[in-house]
Amino acid sequence: MAISAYLKDIARGSAGARHLSRAQAADLLGQVLDGACTDLEIGAFCIAMRVKGETPDELAGFLDALHVRLHLLPRSDRPVVVLPSYNGARKLPVLTPLLGLMLARKGLPVLIHGSPTEDGRTTSQQVLAQLGLPVHCADEPIANSPIANGQLHFVPTEALHPGLQRLLAVRCTLGVRNTAHSLVKLMNPVDGPALVIGSYTHPEYLESMTATFQRTGARALLLRGTEGEPVADPRRTPRMDLFLHGQVELVQPAQSGPLTTLPHLPGQIGAEATARYIQAVLAGELPVPDSLLLQAEHILRACKLIEAEGDTSSLMALAQ
Repeated sequence: MAISAYLKDIARGSAGARHLSRAQAADLLGQVLDGACTDLEIGAFCIAMRVKGETPDELAGFLDALHVRLHLLPRSDRPVVVLPSYNGARKLPVLTPLLGLMLARKGLPVLIHGSPTEDGRTTSQQVLAQLGLPVHCADEPIANSPIANGQLHFVPTEALHPGLQRLLAVRCTLGVRNTAHSLVKLMNPVDGPALVIGSYTHPEYLESMTATFQRTGARALLLRGTEGEPVADPRRTPRMDLFLHGQVELVQPAQSGPLTTLPHLPGQIGAEATARYIQAVLAGELPVPDSLLLQAEHILRACKLIEAEGDTSSLMALAQ
């Protein structure tokens, strides 16, 4: 179906718009990602979905279209922890690299993917460069070798799919986020078992992301992130929900009550200051914020459960 037919349904305003089925949503986004639409049509799609809002079925369909087009990373020996990093630092330092390195130290393969979506913010990519860690370039092909256990790997969005990066970049023209900004926090760019660390900024996204993870049978940990990053707020532990087998379990209630203490954080949010802070934490010179310790524990537990799924599947296959 031509995109114009879909626009007639979704571009009728918040009250008059009609929702798409999962299959229709997959077809629509497939056309957008494949470059079959004009800039005007893509702008209309972005604004229409912004006004209407995405349903869980539509998000699931968009993910269907995206996953068959992504340049997937090969499966690793252990479940890959996927950290989408797109918002960067605004008032607090971006600690996604710290969480990733903590998990890598525990022997897990870790993937951070992202691209700058906000002008003037410090990104995970910049912090990782300051730490002297290799960062995948957008024009390099995705490696054929899996992420090793205990290794952190950064991949820019453009390397995963140029069309997705172009859709993210529409924000620079229109000035508002679009569907792509939701998809990058839901997608799994690994061709094998992975745990996606999803994050939301507003309570309504908790509902839509929960329903989408359930519909797609995702393995994920969902929390209210720090300024849009998939890392627990170092000042106050947020709620965390674990998704396995299409089921959701509350694994960490939100911290309530007034704050009695504040963690030691760098006074600046630039890449150099953040990198120095991360080095000091990893060296044991500064304590790890309690909320990050709890998040890392829940991720480790979830990855062990995913590994147990694989062991069970292997035993069942042998028995047959």
